[in-house]
Amino acid sequence: MIDFTLIQNTANSYKEQMTKFLRDLIAIPGESAMEKKVIQRIKQEMELLVFDRINIDEMGNILGFMGDGKKIIAYDAHIDTVGVGNKANWDFDPYKGFETDNEIGGRGASDQLGGIVSAVYGAKIMKDLNLLAGNTVLVTGTVQEEDCDGLCWQYIITEENIRPEFVVVTEPTDGNIYRGQRGRMEIRVDVQGISCHGSAPERGDNAIYKMGEILAEVKALNDRLHIDDFLGKGTLAVSEIFFTSPSRCAVADSCTISIDRRLTNGETYKMALEEIEALESVKKYSAEVTMYEYDRPSYTGLVYPTDCYFPTWVTPEDHIATKSMVDAYSGMYGPPKVDKWTFSTNGVSIMGRYNIPCIGLGPGKEAQAHAPNERTWKNDLVKCAAIYAALPKCYNKEESKQ
Repeated sequence: MIDFTLIQNTANSYKEQMTKFLRDLIAIPGESAMEKKVIQRIKQEMELLVFDRINIDEMGNILGFMGDGKKIIAYDAHIDTVGVGNKANWDFDPYKGFETDNEIGGRGASDQLGGIVSAVYGAKIMKDLNLLAGNTVLVTGTVQEEDCDGLCWQYIITEENIRPEFVVVTEPTDGNIYRGQRGRMEIRVDVQGISCHGSAPERGDNAIYKMGEILAEVKALNDRLHIDDFLGKGTLAVSEIFFTSPSRCAVADSCTISIDRRLTNGETYKMALEEIEALESVKKYSAEVTMYEYDRPSYTGLVYPTDCYFPTWVTPEDHIATKSMVDAYSGMYGPPKVDKWTFSTNGVSIMGRYNIPCIGLGPGKEAQAHAPNERTWKNDLVKCAAIYAALPKCYNKEESKQ
């Protein structure tokens, strides 16, 4: 039997410590490739809570282990954040943050420093109450997710040779359980022209005008993309535009756009590229359509290049990971809603590339991600830590039925 009331009470007893830990993390700026001090603070907390083993890999991810069982259950939290944007849109300092009886504010509060806090304390509760159930629990604080989702887990799986039974993705889930997300990719379209003096534009070949025709067709393409019953519709959005020109008094001799393409079930990166290549204006102007590559060094200096392709993934509703999470949740908080993310997570590599099942539960709300005045809720931290702590026992129970 699992004593769910004891787990809840123990999680609640750590509320103040979790709050302090999260506020400390928020106070440390930690955008992608600049997370060193955040990782050091997480290491300090793991040492305080007596994790059995702590490792910082060459990319800079922190891996904390509890237990010594053969099967690994992992809890992943990316610990990098986006920037603050226009500070005039914030009602408070995004790094000093704020705290009330119920809320904690600051950059990263929901996306997703709260996740590492709940995961670290969830593992602590497992050790306190002997809930590891013969498993090894791995808590990862991963880097560069905001820049390149899943790159961290490409490294962990390939270079560290770690393959968990399944991974709990601790991104914010609005109090629900999530079992999938659309994938995404970053597409680049280049078109060439010929510059000339702006006083006689007919002498040149204006690349911006060519791109204008392409943009109109790209916009229309969005309405024709595939729809999946669970994940919804594939989408695209032009996110950037660049040009080259000898001066403001000259015709542009090249123009480039970036496209954020969200891939639903049934769509592939090849399909997405071919859809752009097939546009009449793209063919008319011999535009080049390519996929971006990510090769930014991590804070340790490691370069681990990858295509900017982040596969779609869905964990079945009857999968043991889903059922175990539902059992852990239901035992304390009643039947959960099982749904999916709108945005992208490290699951794109864990399950999308490597077919290691993922299930999502994390403190905070999706709508807080990347927004000014970001906040999370203290009760969410406690709730998630309790559910995480109960999960290994629920997993063993579900496994015994199979």
